[in-house]
Amino acid sequence: MDFNIIRFDRKQHEDQVVELWKNVFGYESGRNDPYLTVEKKEAVSDGLFFVAKSKIHGVVGTVMCGYDGHRGWIYSLVVRPEFQNQGIGRELMIHAEHSLKKLGCAKINLQIIESNEQVQVFYQSLGYKTEKRISMGKEIPENISRGKGKSLF
Repeated sequence: MDFNIIRFDRKQHEDQVVELWKNVFGYESGRNDPYLTVEKKEAVSDGLFFVAKSKIHGVVGTVMCGYDGHRGWIYSLVVRPEFQNQGIGRELMIHAEHSLKKLGCAKINLQIIESNEQVQVFYQSLGYKTEKRISMGKEIPENISRGKGKSLF
């Protein structure tokens, strides 16, 4: 399939990205509200949010990156199920890694659900390794949204 990887444009891509994320990730928590995620990523304005776009099918994949000056992170890498195993995810990762390298990033991290063996194999094929780390998190309730970027409080 023909596709291009381009920077995310909120006016052109937001609804397609949100639909894709909801369909694939099946968000169940307000803290993962995709509209809020897009809003907050756009506020950072770092240019590290990309879509794979087909002329015929529109947005078929996404990858969001972050860089804090020390480490890079990969978030929200996803390809529409009917277009998986066609190299789109690999190309999105190559593009993300290249973008982070240009910023001086020396190490890229990502997190996946431990039980998702298919995704583990994908990242291993790209050179990623499981590291001995404990992932910890803390929710900030006042910043968790409900619906299209609306706070619960």
